[in-house]
Amino acid sequence: MSEQPLVMVRDLVKHFPIQKGLVRKVVGYVRAVDGVSFTIQRGKVLGLVGESGCGKTTVGRSLLRLTPATSGSVEIAGRNVYGMKKRDLREARRNMQIVFQDPYSSLNPRLTVGEIVGEALMTHGMVKTQAQMSERVLELLERCGLSDYHIARYPHEFSGGQRQRICIARALALNPKFVVCDEAVSALDVSIQAQIINLLKDLQAQMDLTYLFISHDLSVVRYLSDDIAVMYLGKIVEIAPKEKLFSDARHPYSKALLAAVLTMDPEDRKERAPLADDMPSAANPPSGCRFHTRCLFAAEECSVKEPELREAAPGHCVACHMQS
Repeated sequence: MSEQPLVMVRDLVKHFPIQKGLVRKVVGYVRAVDGVSFTIQRGKVLGLVGESGCGKTTVGRSLLRLTPATSGSVEIAGRNVYGMKKRDLREARRNMQIVFQDPYSSLNPRLTVGEIVGEALMTHGMVKTQAQMSERVLELLERCGLSDYHIARYPHEFSGGQRQRICIARALALNPKFVVCDEAVSALDVSIQAQIINLLKDLQAQMDLTYLFISHDLSVVRYLSDDIAVMYLGKIVEIAPKEKLFSDARHPYSKALLAAVLTMDPEDRKERAPLADDMPSAANPPSGCRFHTRCLFAAEECSVKEPELREAAPGHCVACHMQS
C-alpha cells in the first residue's frame, strides 16, 4: 500500500470579482484557478509551469491560504487547510512555508537579518531566550550559505542572491514539511540561479522537504522536479514524471512549451509548434477546451467539449481527447 501524499489538492477554484461603478457592483469574475487537482508525495518536488497569467502563483498562495480559495479542498500532512480555525491554522503554518519571487519586497527593510529570520521562532515559541534565537538564526544562515557577520545587516545591504538566501532561511526557520517556491530564482542572474537551485536541492535532501516549485523555466524545473504539471488558463492540462513529459508530452500546449526551450546543441533542435494569437482573458475563457483557440489540431468538438483527462501507467500522464 502506497504512502498517503503529503499534499492533496482537489478541485481548487479561485475566482477574483470584477467590480465597476461607484457602488463597486460585481460584473464578472477572473477565473484565475478553475478546478485544479494534484498530489505531491512526501519528499518529492512537483514543478508547476505555464505562461504568465495562467494562475500558477494563485495556486501556490491558495494552498497556504494566503489567498483564500473560492472552493475546493487542500490537505497538507493530513489536515484540511480550509477546515481549520485561526488558532489551528496558525499552528499548521509551521509545516507550510513560501519563498516569494521578489526577495527584496518580501523582506522588511526596517529589520535586521537576525530579526527577520528569528521573528517566527519567537512568535511560535520555538525559542525562549535571545541567546537561543541567535544560535538558531546563525545555524540557519550558515546552512543557507551566509555568515555570522550578516546577522546585524539590513536587506538593502545584500545582493539579490543573498536576499533570496535570507528568504529561504526564514522559510526553513520553523522546520516546515512543505515549501512553495514561487518563481524563487526568476529575478536572479543566471549564475546566481544555479547556486540557489543547488541550495534548494541540498536542503531538500538534508531536511526531507517537499516542494511545489513554480516557474516558467522548463530547464530549471526539469533539474529540480520529480513530476511536472503544465497549467494553462486556470487549468492543469498535463501532469507527468519529468522525463516522460520531456520525451513524450501528450498535450499540444505542453509540446509547444517544450519546443520553445532554448538549446545550444544544434542536433537537439525541436520542431516549433507555433501558437496562434495570445492567451485569452481569464475573465472570459473559451468554452470547451480552453486551449482550442490557439491549438493547431483543434476540431469542432473542442469548442464544446472539455478535455477528457486519462491516466496512463506508470505516472499520471494526461492528454486531451483529441490526442487519445
